[in-house]
Parts: sequence; C-alpha cells; structure tokens
Amino acid sequence: MEGREAVRQNLLFCSEELHVFLERRKHALTEEFESMEPNYVLNASEDDLCKYLVSKYTFDAIELHEDQIYVYDQREVNIDVSQDPMRAIFDRDRPVYLKGTSVTVAVPFEGDSELFQYRPSTFTYSPPRGQITEHEIHLTYEEVEHNAEELKKNYTKDVSEIKQYIGWIKNDVESFNTTLESLVKQLITRRKKKLLDAQGVVGALGIPIKQRDNMPRTYAVPDIRRRPEIARPKATTEAFKPEPALPMEEYENILKIVQSMVLVMERSPRAFANMREEDLRQHFLVQLNGHYEGQASGETFNYEGKTDILIRIDNKNVLIAECKFWGGEKELLKTIDQLFGYTSWRDTKTAILLFNQQKDFSAVLEKIPSVVKSHSCYKRELEKKEETIFRYVFHQPDDSNRELILTVMAFNVPKQ
Repeated sequence: MEGREAVRQNLLFCSEELHVFLERRKHALTEEFESMEPNYVLNASEDDLCKYLVSKYTFDAIELHEDQIYVYDQREVNIDVSQDPMRAIFDRDRPVYLKGTSVTVAVPFEGDSELFQYRPSTFTYSPPRGQITEHEIHLTYEEVEHNAEELKKNYTKDVSEIKQYIGWIKNDVESFNTTLESLVKQLITRRKKKLLDAQGVVGALGIPIKQRDNMPRTYAVPDIRRRPEIARPKATTEAFKPEPALPMEEYENILKIVQSMVLVMERSPRAFANMREEDLRQHFLVQLNGHYEGQASGETFNYEGKTDILIRIDNKNVLIAECKFWGGEKELLKTIDQLFGYTSWRDTKTAILLFNQQKDFSAVLEKIPSVVKSHSCYKRELEKKEETIFRYVFHQPDDSNRELILTVMAFNVPKQ
C-alpha cells in the first residue's frame, strides 16, 4: 500500500496494568481518610462523608461519541516512503520524501481520560494507537495519494479496536467502583469505633485532659480532582461529645404501636370522626405509656404544651412526634419547622402523624413527597415500605451534619 498506512503516535492502554493502578487508588482513599482529624471524623455526617469519598475516587467509564467524529486537521506534509516495498528505491537506508496529506480524525469521548493509559485484565498484544487531547482521541493518517475510502476504512478499524479496549476497561472499572462504598463504610466504622473506645479509656482515668497547643483546629478542604459537585462535608473539629440517641429498633417499635392504634380508628371510624388533635393525641399517649413508662433509663412519653409526643434524656428531646390534621402544603412545612425547633441532639428520630379528614386521601398522599422535599433542610429519601408511610433524612438548620430521620405517617380519619 503506497504510503497510506496510518501514522499513529502513542500506544494506548499499555503503560501499566490497570489492577495495579486501581489498588493504588484504594490506598490513596484510605490514606486521605486516615489523615482526617479525629474530631472531624466523629462530628461529620457518615453518609455525607461516605458520598464524598466514593464520588472522589469513583471512575467514570469512557464512552465514545461516534456520532460526533469530525476531521480535526488536514495539511500537506513530506512523507518518507523509503520503506514502502511497492516502490523501486535503491537505497532504503536514507529517507525518500514525497509530498502527501496528513489527516487527523477527532473522536470525542467522555469519562476519565487517564484510563487510556492502563492495560485491562483482558487485552491484546497489539494495542491501538492515538493521541489523547482533553476529551478527544486524535487519530492521524498520512498518505501520498488521496483515497477517502481507504482513510475511512483505517479510522473505522482503529475506532473499533479502541471500543473493544474501552469495553474491557469498563468491566474492570465497574467492578472497582462497586467496592468503594463498602470499603469507605468499613473504614469509617472501624475508625470511629477505635476513636470512641480510646475516648472511653481516657475518660475512665478520671483526670483532666489538656489539649496540645499544636492540635489542628480546622481542616482545609482538599482540591477535588473529580466530581466537584460533591464537596467534602463541613464539620467542626471541636472535641466530640457522644450524644444519646434512640435505637432504630425502638423507633420502629414506637411507629408500630402507632400503626396498631390507627387500625382501631379505622375499624371504629365513628368513635374518632369528631375528635380534635388533642383528643387523638391522648389515645396515642395512652398506648405508648403502656409500653414505655417506668423504663430503667427513665425514658417516658409525656404531653407538654405544643409538643405532642416525646422521649427525654437528660432534659433533651430524643424523639419528637407531632399529631396534625392535613391543612395543606404550607401547614405541613410549618409542622416540620416546629419539629426542628424541639430537636437538638444527633440522630434524633422524629415523626408526623398526619390525619386527613378530606374526601380525596389519594391526592394528599401524592402531595406529601413533593412538599417534604421542598424543605430547605431535606437531604434524601429513605426506602418506602408502605403506601401511607414516608421516611426522609433531614439536617438541622444550623448544622448540616446533625441528621434527623423524619417519618410522615398519613391516616384517613373522615368526618362523620
């Protein structure tokens, strides 16, 4: 073939084995987490910290945009044809130049360009060639005689080979990405336990603790090389103080008792149809006090002012529940704000018992998610297990790391 062989610079997918690079990536993640100031780790939201680290170290697989391929450059060049076996050349030790054309075809892509450097677990011994420039692969071809059909055949073949490698890379990268969340959660759990155990040992000494003057008071936010939309969560580095929290199993048990009481209401609608919020509230309190009053920890349900149902530990509210009739979107948002005014401890569990006396209960159920998610402190939705029960994670207005679980339980109590 007369000088139409592609002149392609830079071998792709061959500088190092991908699995070695990915292991270094995991090690870098571990090092970053272990270097974080202890009180920052204890005070930060576990979920937000996990999302930050997973996002930062996750790779975006490469995806070619073949529909956007275009000619990046075309120019006249001198082509050395001394090694062309089809030409009668007496001295092949010296270059022989002829005028020809250089055409560079650009193949746009998205994803992490550094993945083009590494050899996947599946590979060939003749990897493709190309030059990576920002988010494009440049494939350059030189030919003495113009032949569009031959040029198209060459770049089509090269793109096909690159796609094959990208598929192999994607398999390895996806396997790596799926392990990150479990790795980060293990790191966080192990380190927090170690730090809290150490605090317990030091606290048991019964002597005052003096902090070193060179202890870091703040922690600078590192440069995020990838996925900048998920920033490292902000958290204080002041001394961490363990805080009482209602165990999740007790929270679920409380809500189960509430549901059981609602079944009684549904079976005897006339007995409850004309009750006010305070009257409905008292029925729930009777049931809940029957289960929890007199606990060794002193956790007791009470009725105090506008606070409907609560558990108190050391004069702090650990569970708050509000009983409300559905009064529209604004009233629901107002109730959420009211709950946040009562809560002040980490991992506080909250609930809204929402009674509907309107005819269209389905319309109310449709409105609840959009209203709740519009609140400025909303963070994420948790798994929904029942049609009339909604669960979300919020943060307190003054601290994005103090997360609250809010369960909205909607009940239909039609007027008589």
